[in-house]
Amino acid sequence: MNVRHNEAQSRYELDTEHGIAIAVYSVRGDQAVFTHTEVPREDVGRGIATQLVRAALDDTRRRGLKIVPACSFVVAFVRRHPEYDDRRS
Repeated sequence: MNVRHNEAQSRYELDTEHGIAIAVYSVRGDQAVFTHTEVPREDVGRGIATQLVRAALDDTRRRGLKIVPACSFVVAFVRRHPEYDDRRS
């Protein structure tokens, strides 16, 4: 599965057999604020959101932006993976 950056809609997308999983963000200066993550109901619990968010955060870093988790899934992901916590720097 390949995560794509849909810059026009300010989100990352991942096609699943049941639809599209998304991670929505907004850019504020040098920060990308992740505000919403959504996975098709049939795909919940299959690790899709984790794959999507990891790819989105990696790409955000490559683009030179700091990660700001604002949705509950991204907050929990960053807690489990503190290397993505840009608030510490």
